[in-house]
Amino acid sequence: MGEKKILCVGLVCLDIISVVDKYPEEDTDTRCLSQRWQRGGNASNSCTVLAQLGAPCAFMGSLAVGHVANYVLDSLKQYNIDISHVITHPECSFPASVVINNQTTGSRTILHSNSNLPDVTAQDFENVDLAHYKWIHWEGRNADEQVKMIQWVEEYNKTLPMDQKITISVEIEKNRENLYQLFGYGDIVFISKDVAQHFGFGSAPEALKGLYSRVRNGAYLICAWAEKGADAVGPDGVLIHSDAFPPDVIVDTLGAGDTFNAAVIYALSTGKTMHEALTFGCQTAGRKCGIHGFDGIV
Repeated sequence: MGEKKILCVGLVCLDIISVVDKYPEEDTDTRCLSQRWQRGGNASNSCTVLAQLGAPCAFMGSLAVGHVANYVLDSLKQYNIDISHVITHPECSFPASVVINNQTTGSRTILHSNSNLPDVTAQDFENVDLAHYKWIHWEGRNADEQVKMIQWVEEYNKTLPMDQKITISVEIEKNRENLYQLFGYGDIVFISKDVAQHFGFGSAPEALKGLYSRVRNGAYLICAWAEKGADAVGPDGVLIHSDAFPPDVIVDTLGAGDTFNAAVIYALSTGKTMHEALTFGCQTAGRKCGIHGFDGIV
C-alpha cells in the first residue's frame, strides 16, 4: 500500500490577491502593486504545506467545473496532492475570495463568496478507504455532517491496534455556534485567536484553560496567537508554549494559520513531541509570513 497519507477535508477556493502599499480608503481608486490568482481554502492550503514538507497527502472537498476549477485542479496536481476524493458539482459556481494584502503591514483582508457550492457530506465520505490514511484533519464547516464522518472513523479505529489508529484533528476557526460541537471530536483540536476572543479570552493560555473542558478525554487543545506564538494543553493540564518566529519583514499573512496547522500535524505525525510540534509550527508559519504564497517555506 505504501506510506499512509494525511487527508484534509474542507474548502478549496480561488483567491484573487491584490497587493497594495497601504489599505485603501473607502470610495477611492487605488493601483495595486501586483495581483495574482492563488488556490486557497484552509484545508487546501494545509495540503500545500504538507506536500512541501514531504508528507503524502490528499484533499477532500467540493469543486465546481470550468476554467477556475481547472486552474485549481492543476495547482493541486502540481504539488502531487491526491484529488481522488474531490466531489464535482457541475451545476454550481466556484467559491472565490477577494484578498487585499497590505504590503506595509502584511495584513490580509478577505471578502469571501460562496453562492451555492455544497460542502462534502458524510455520504461522500463513506467512499473513502480509511486504510490508506494515518491522519485525517477537518476544517470546521458543515459540522453536523463532519461529526458523522468522524464517528465513522472512530468506529473504524475500534478495529485497529493502538499504533495503527487514525489520528483525528479538527480546526475551529470561525465564530459559529454550530462548529463548537467539534471540540469534543478531535484527538487534536485547533482553535483560532478569533474564537478564543469570541469566548472572552485575552490570551491563548487563558483560552486553553477555559475551553479545555470541552474536548474529549486525552485530547490536546492548541491555540496560536500571532506574534505571541502558540500554546497547547493536554490531559496532564501542563501548558506547552512556543514563541513566534517572525520574519525580518512581514510580507503576507494569508494562510499563516493553515501553515501552522499543517506543520504541527506533520511534526506530530512523524513522532515529535507536542513542544517540538508547536515550535516547528511557529517556525514554518513565520517563514510563510515572510513570502508571498507558499512556495519557499521549506
